[in-house]
Amino acid sequence: MIGETSIAVVLRTVEFSETSLIVTMLSRDFGRLSALAKGARRPKGPFEGSLDLLSVCRVVVIRKPHTGLDLLTEAKLHRRFRAAEKSLERTYAGYYVAEMLRLLTDDHDPLPELYDLTIQTLTQIDGTGNVPMALLRFDTAALKLLGNAPGLDRCTHCGSSIQPESRLSFALDAGGLVCQTCRSRQQQVISLGRETVDILRGLFGLPLDVPQADPFASRHYGPIRTLINRYLQSLLGKSPRMMPYLPNQLETEFNGRGVK
Repeated sequence: MIGETSIAVVLRTVEFSETSLIVTMLSRDFGRLSALAKGARRPKGPFEGSLDLLSVCRVVVIRKPHTGLDLLTEAKLHRRFRAAEKSLERTYAGYYVAEMLRLLTDDHDPLPELYDLTIQTLTQIDGTGNVPMALLRFDTAALKLLGNAPGLDRCTHCGSSIQPESRLSFALDAGGLVCQTCRSRQQQVISLGRETVDILRGLFGLPLDVPQADPFASRHYGPIRTLINRYLQSLLGKSPRMMPYLPNQLETEFNGRGVK
């Protein structure tokens, strides 16, 4: 069988045998892949440290979609994730991105825009970008790309217009805003200020090449981060392991980089 080439970011590695690994990757051309890397655990194996978490590699894969596990035959390192050299917060942020990509995507479903968003986000985290705002950007853009963006323009229960009141209701089960009539029928409802909702609409409407959330979102970071977290938990049916390590407010480290 002929191997196919793509660029990919490593999302997870699991020991398969004394010498091999199962590697989960997000590739630009083939989407998420789970592949067997034979000999990857050998001291002088064919991959030589290129399969570290969040490393970006040029990979050669023999795809076997009917068996569920592809074969990774080559991985040449392009860039290593070095956030651990800067701070624990940046390291956790990278791990969060990797976990969310594993949870939100399906195998063999190519979405080049999502790969580009991932690289853009990791560049911010691994560099000098504002981590909380980069993660807000990642979450909102990924949800939109995957067709899971919440409904913010009309009532997601009955379809009627949302009146411009000072406080608006976001229903987790319905997946978006609900009108006052439908609010009483919902079990999990979050109350949001009108300005917060306007900023949310702006975040989900940003062009994909924008690397970070709008600075105006910093004023409402706490409520927006809480809403996104709870929405993702509702969507996934569980709480991601790395979510508790995300900042619930803008920390001092990030305030010095243009967010006040």
